[in-house]
This record gives sequence, C-alpha cells and structure tokens, in this order.
Amino acid sequence: MEDRNGSNSWGMNPRKTRGGIKAQSEHGSFGKNWWARRWIAAMEQLVSGPRLMRGQYYARQGQVISIEETKEGVTALVQGSRPRPYKVTIRLTPLSARQWNRVLDVLADQAIFAAQLLAGEMPSNIEEAFSTAGVSLFPQSSYDMITDCSCPDKANPCKHVAATHYILGERFDEDPFLLFRMRGRSQDQLLSALRQRRSGSSAVSTQPRRSLRQAGEDFTRLEDSMKNYWEIGPALHQFSAQVRAPAIPQPLLKRLGEPDFVRDLTLQNQLEDVYEAISQFALLLAYGDAAGGPPEDEEEN
Repeated sequence: MEDRNGSNSWGMNPRKTRGGIKAQSEHGSFGKNWWARRWIAAMEQLVSGPRLMRGQYYARQGQVISIEETKEGVTALVQGSRPRPYKVTIRLTPLSARQWNRVLDVLADQAIFAAQLLAGEMPSNIEEAFSTAGVSLFPQSSYDMITDCSCPDKANPCKHVAATHYILGERFDEDPFLLFRMRGRSQDQLLSALRQRRSGSSAVSTQPRRSLRQAGEDFTRLEDSMKNYWEIGPALHQFSAQVRAPAIPQPLLKRLGEPDFVRDLTLQNQLEDVYEAISQFALLLAYGDAAGGPPEDEEEN
C-alpha cells in the first residue's frame, strides 16, 4: 500500500506509464502565464510540502494518464504503484447567478477588462474586479476547491491530486477560460454578457416599440444622409485619433504563450524585439517621421 512503511512510502516509484501527460516544465516552476502560476500557487497553499514534491515528480514523469473537462470540473486518471490508476476529481465551487452579475457589472464598467476578455486575453488585474464584486476567481480555501482521489491516502489533497493540479495549470496556459468554466460560466456566456452590458442592449430592450410614423421619419432622415455619404463633413475636422501602446506589452504573444516544441529558450522574448520593430515601422508609414512629415519615399520632388 502506498504511503505506508517501506521504500514506497514516499510514493516515488510508481508504475511506469506509456503515453502519459508529461508536464512541460522539466524543472523549476510550473506554468508560463501569470494566471496558470496563480492557480498553482493557490493549490500549493492547500497541499502539504511532501505531497507537493511527490506531485511534481508524478507530473514530470507522465503519471497523469488522462485529464478531461466535465460539467462539474475535471477528472483525471493518475498511475500510482498499483496496477489500476487512481481516479482524481477537482471541482471549484461555482459562483451564483447574483455573484456573476456583480462580477460582470464590474468587468463591463472598465473598458480595458471588456476589451481584453473579448480579445481572448486574461487581464492582469482581473482579480481586483472579482474582489470588488466580493468574490474570488481563484480558490482561496478548501470550500472553494473540492478534490477527491480513489487512492488509500487519507490526506486530501494527496500527491495524485497535486500532480493533476500541475498538469491542469498548464492547461490554463492554453485556455484561460477553462478557469471561468470551472466557476460556472462558459466563454460564450461571459463574452455575450459583456457585449450586452457594453452596448446597453439590455436597456434598449426595455424601451416601448416605436410607431410606424417614427420609423418612417427615421427612414427619411437616413435617405437624406445617404445623399452626402461620401462627402467629408465639417465634423471630421474636429475628430482626433490617438495611437497608444497597449496596456499589456505584446498582448498577442502573451496570449499565444510558448509553443510546445520550445524547451531550451523562451521564444516569446526572441520575438518581442521583432514585433516592436514592426510596430514602429507601421507607425512610421502611417504618420511619417517625428517632425510630422511623410516618409522620404513619399515626399514630393
């Protein structure tokens, strides 16, 4: 039996597996993006030190055979020293509809939150939005996170649960919306609610229906405006546009993360200079040099 006397008490000699899910991190910390590392840090607060070490070993040896998303959370099979793999389940306590409404109101109130989420990015300060709504996105206690394992270890979370957590953290790198789904909202539900709040469609839907006469007047005004559609109106001279750097440098690179085939170097750091140079050249083509003139090859002779 595992976790008893003998050489197997440390759980460091499980049965070898074929085709198991090996952690991308061969040494050091797990997770590439901040939200994956935040998830792992939240888990590590709930698991004892020795079991964390064994869980890291299991994750890097490929002892997690499979991991699947379910309606309740995730389930995994983890190979220990016994012939039959252990079944692990991990669930987060879902937020109630009222709690989600408070969160969505806060997210929609800040344009940067809505813009980044609609672009598929995880805002760096999204935890502040959840805190303002009086809830937490990441688990803070055993009440937030419910785990179970079929192994004989009386401790919960055990090393098999810890191994699953590390692999799950790397899944968050690829799909940050998995964390929202575990809290009770899918990506489509979240983005649809944000669009509705940002557009004010919920308020429009409560307005009384317009009369046919009002609709006809609107159509007449539309026809009149089409006559001068291609002409530059006086209001255009009062319009100003500003190009600003994004709040998060190189958001696309951070959203994509590191490719699976990269092991010995950080490709993101290698590409940041290239992306920055391309961006600066695009600004030069659009706005000319620092003095405000057009590029040299477009200047009049």
